[in-house]
Amino acid sequence: MKNCFLTTLFLFLSSIVLAQTSKTYFNAAGDKHLAGEFDLEILKSDSSFQTWYVENERLFNLSGKNTDWKNAFENSEVEILIGTWCGDSKRWVPQFVKLWNELGLEESQLKFTALYDGKELYKQGPNGEEKGKLIHRVPTFIFTNKGEEFARIVEFPVNDLETDLAQIALGYASEPNYRAATYLLELFESEPLDSVYKNVQTHFNNVYRLVGKEKELNTLGYVFKYSDRMPEALLTFEINSVLFPYSPNVLHSYGEALMDNNQKDLAIQLFKRVIELEPGNETALNQLKELQDEIDHDEERQTEGEL
Repeated sequence: MKNCFLTTLFLFLSSIVLAQTSKTYFNAAGDKHLAGEFDLEILKSDSSFQTWYVENERLFNLSGKNTDWKNAFENSEVEILIGTWCGDSKRWVPQFVKLWNELGLEESQLKFTALYDGKELYKQGPNGEEKGKLIHRVPTFIFTNKGEEFARIVEFPVNDLETDLAQIALGYASEPNYRAATYLLELFESEPLDSVYKNVQTHFNNVYRLVGKEKELNTLGYVFKYSDRMPEALLTFEINSVLFPYSPNVLHSYGEALMDNNQKDLAIQLFKRVIELEPGNETALNQLKELQDEIDHDEERQTEGEL
């Protein structure tokens, strides 16, 4: 009886500590989410996350193949940036942790950070935990040794989790998903924007060879936009609009960024093109009217001033 009481007390106190150290917030839909660094135990014990964690953990099973390669990870750490609102995070993080445990590796080697959803802090941490890490998709698994990154998995495994980890351990890691987005992220980190524009055709050709679906750069554009990097966002959206000139969604995203940057004439051109491709797009129709009304109002004020 005494042991039972002590166990219950320990679990209760542990839950209090977790509640005090893990930042939570509620999104626009009223759902509870995590932000910033957190202890894995909260995903396993908090009812807001426990269901999807347990369900997805069950999906993974070791293949039964030789796993001697696991020894290569003994001195490694993995930083895992997730969104508790993200379907891919819900699926792959529990499976990754289960694989890590079944390999006999230590959970203490894993560091967990949750990023916000929503526009104002889109894929950002409360203390800028994502900065300098080239994060554009979640989950992202960053493998380091003595602080130096040597591999990463972006959003989902290229093959399967066990194969991807084996390749990383053996020094033959698959190139992470979203190569075009990674190219632009690394480019903007290494060169000033005026230099990028001087060689924009070369960079466009490189992106063209690497890009997958239209959402790849569209998502990256929003990451830049909502982290106060509007010049990078505009160039990313512009490149995407050339790659996918018949996509209403791509053109609309670019138009909205131009609108936010007060480039009204160019935004109007984009919204008109969106409406040509998708006549029933109410958002584009309303934004086009709003911009045209603003321009008409500005012209009236200018005329009155001249008089």
